[in-house]
Amino acid sequence: MANNFSYASPGKEEGKRNWWLPLRFALREMRGGLRGFYVFIACIALGSMAIAGVGSLAASLADGLAREGRVILGGDLAFTLIQREATQQELTFLQGRGRVSTAATLRAMARTEDGGATLVEMKAVDSAYPLYGDTVLDPAGPLADALTEQDGAFGAVADPVLMERFGLKPGAHLTVGDAKFIVRATLTSEPDKLAGGIGFGPRLLVSEAALRATGLLQPGSLVRWTYRLRLPDQDASDARARAVTAEARADLPQAGWEIRSRSNASPQLERNVERFTQFLTIVGLTALLVGGVGVGNAVKSHLDRKRNSIAVLKAMGASGRRVFAIYLTQVLMLALIGGVIGTAIGALLPFAIAWMFGAIIPLPIIPALHAGELLLALVYGLLTALAFALWPLGRAHDVPVAALFRDGVSPQPRKPRPMYVAATVAAVAALVALAVLLAYDRRVALIYVGVAAVVFVLLRLVATLLMALAARAPRARSTVLRMAVANIHRPGALTPTIVLSLGLGIALLVTVIEIDANLRRQFSNELPAKAPAFYFLDIPSSDAEKFQDFVRVQAPTAAIDDVPMLRGRIISAAGIPAEQIKPKEDAAWVLQSDRGITYANEVPAGSRLVEGHWWEPGYDGPPLVSFEKKIADGLGLKLGDTVTVNVLGRNITATIANMRTVDWQSLSINFVMVFSPNTFRGAPHTHLATLTYPGGGTAAQEGAMLRTVAATFPMVTTVRVKDALEAIGGLIGNLVLGIRGASAITLLAAALVLGGALAAGHRHRVYDAVILKTLGATRARLLAAFTIEYLLLGAATALFGMLSGSLASWLIVTELMHLRFTWLPLPALVAAVSAVVVTVVLGLLGTFSALGQKPAPVLRNL
Repeated sequence: MANNFSYASPGKEEGKRNWWLPLRFALREMRGGLRGFYVFIACIALGSMAIAGVGSLAASLADGLAREGRVILGGDLAFTLIQREATQQELTFLQGRGRVSTAATLRAMARTEDGGATLVEMKAVDSAYPLYGDTVLDPAGPLADALTEQDGAFGAVADPVLMERFGLKPGAHLTVGDAKFIVRATLTSEPDKLAGGIGFGPRLLVSEAALRATGLLQPGSLVRWTYRLRLPDQDASDARARAVTAEARADLPQAGWEIRSRSNASPQLERNVERFTQFLTIVGLTALLVGGVGVGNAVKSHLDRKRNSIAVLKAMGASGRRVFAIYLTQVLMLALIGGVIGTAIGALLPFAIAWMFGAIIPLPIIPALHAGELLLALVYGLLTALAFALWPLGRAHDVPVAALFRDGVSPQPRKPRPMYVAATVAAVAALVALAVLLAYDRRVALIYVGVAAVVFVLLRLVATLLMALAARAPRARSTVLRMAVANIHRPGALTPTIVLSLGLGIALLVTVIEIDANLRRQFSNELPAKAPAFYFLDIPSSDAEKFQDFVRVQAPTAAIDDVPMLRGRIISAAGIPAEQIKPKEDAAWVLQSDRGITYANEVPAGSRLVEGHWWEPGYDGPPLVSFEKKIADGLGLKLGDTVTVNVLGRNITATIANMRTVDWQSLSINFVMVFSPNTFRGAPHTHLATLTYPGGGTAAQEGAMLRTVAATFPMVTTVRVKDALEAIGGLIGNLVLGIRGASAITLLAAALVLGGALAAGHRHRVYDAVILKTLGATRARLLAAFTIEYLLLGAATALFGMLSGSLASWLIVTELMHLRFTWLPLPALVAAVSAVVVTVVLGLLGTFSALGQKPAPVLRNL
């Protein structure tokens, strides 16, 4: 008999029609609406939205950083020196290649007329500043006028934070070092602020002449001199900028300056954006993977509802491949709908952020539609749908009609044909390849893929174990308990789906909570109790002993620790130029800028020698250096290798004599590199000191010390550790807030999958409830059985989620953040219990409607 599904030898036109049959039947089945696929579409939309939004936002930021590179950097090129000004030869080199603007930055103590004192990030600029962009003041006016000297006082403009902290108004007087200032305006916008990084104090902008009048420019003072170069407009290309950089390194090899161009105006910011983008992309992938479980559930449930239709199609001669093609087409269409919805919402994210937060976010976001990022998000969504739908679709290929009908009461586990297994593996492999190849850090991406695979396998094993235990559990005397246990392992049980969705959700929730709690505990509770109360910077060498005696008088019970300090930048290591070294991720920061260095006769407190030998007291041979072990390993260094460091314009090469481990968390004075004392003989330098109160200082003690030191030693910069920790804590809080917000997408996906799984089991619940009520079960007894079932499943899954989430947070805190981890069971327990309660509530809400079904209509349709 001829039919629409099989032909002995179809003609060309009939063959074309056969190609379109799956699409025609898929569209025909969707005429009744999308019932049963709302969770499917929502899961794909959520994941696609996350990836599209993150990609679009990152691309908008990258465009902004590239377009505003000159403004962010303050020039086409920036040459930075530490602790010294450029020589006349170096200035002549720069001035011969364009217009130059000089700026100096340092930390200093600002004192008010009423005796108050605070740390400020002072920035001194010349008349050419800014070369690009505009400095916005309130009240408005030219920067040069605001910084002029009048009646023996220099002008200054201050950050709004400084004005608010002391209740200052324009016209207020400040003293820094030996110079007096009048604050003439509030600094509303500083064009090159992003290039300077994050400081511990508010900005105070002054003139270069004012800085020299303060007396803070002592030999060895921690002053960062930046010389910005604006190339001639007719020759301001990236190629010319690279050529000038090469000339500077070739003509002035001993300068030791850090050179940045407008294409890498803020490398640290760009790295942070890339890292955060990768994190958010991983969150989006997690949402897609969690949502993929919902996709598989929806497809399985849809095929279950359509078993009669499939039976009719196969009875009419449709092949297994044709049935597969029809429903695969339908799945892809639905995935495309969800992907387009999510991608469209994600595309609007940069515009929404720029509109709502553009005025307060100090980042150059240039919103635009980025076709590549949007297409990638759509591909991710389609691949996820394929990876999770191919298996249940493939199982329908070889099932005979009788088995399809019999599945209504006795579904049998079946594996799809090898071709469908291979297709599933290929889709998963494509998803993994996409995630890894496009990642900023492929190592992290591979770890993520591996962890995700392990978690999925473990959750499946947990579900299998629960079902096996339930099947082998002793027969309970209570009918309700027997029913609950039977529901866990019966054919078509929801156990695997509930365990997978709930387990992922709880594990993620516990991970975020434990990381949050540990970071806040680390920076808010533990560190201040054992950390120094103050760091004292820029103590002149000639006043080091005098300063120590003064502090001992002011705080006789406190401990003071003092070491000499210089700044230097690694030029090469083991004979390899710094720019060619490929360090590990946790050691790269050592090469990115100048570092604090010191010299010592003995192993510093807080360090432990682990390799090599310390030099003898009074050693006077070739320069030696002690290197921190983890950093040395990250740079690929070993004992006997040489390290060249530029200090005060001189390249000094030292041999690694030993390795140390350092307790950085104590916040005591320590350095990555400690040199033999003869290395810097005669070099100008300052001292760094810490003050630690026994048991921690009080606010009154610390306030008095801050004011007294500022008044007696105006050249010394005092950093209150608690203020610094509060600044770090604010950054950590923003980071954790971002993690919470991003993770909420995944948690929402997990909740959707859980709700979808319970909804998918509604038909089975109706069937069970009707049969059991017919046999005499009461609604209360059925409700109790379902409650116990959900409690048992939720409790077992919560235990796994707590353990896996705690393990994940431990790895992140210890291995990635390099902090000490403390397991906090109470927050994890609260999260797990809350998730179990949500599971029970969602399950019972769906069960109520099943219990209310009348037996007769259901029995007639069996």
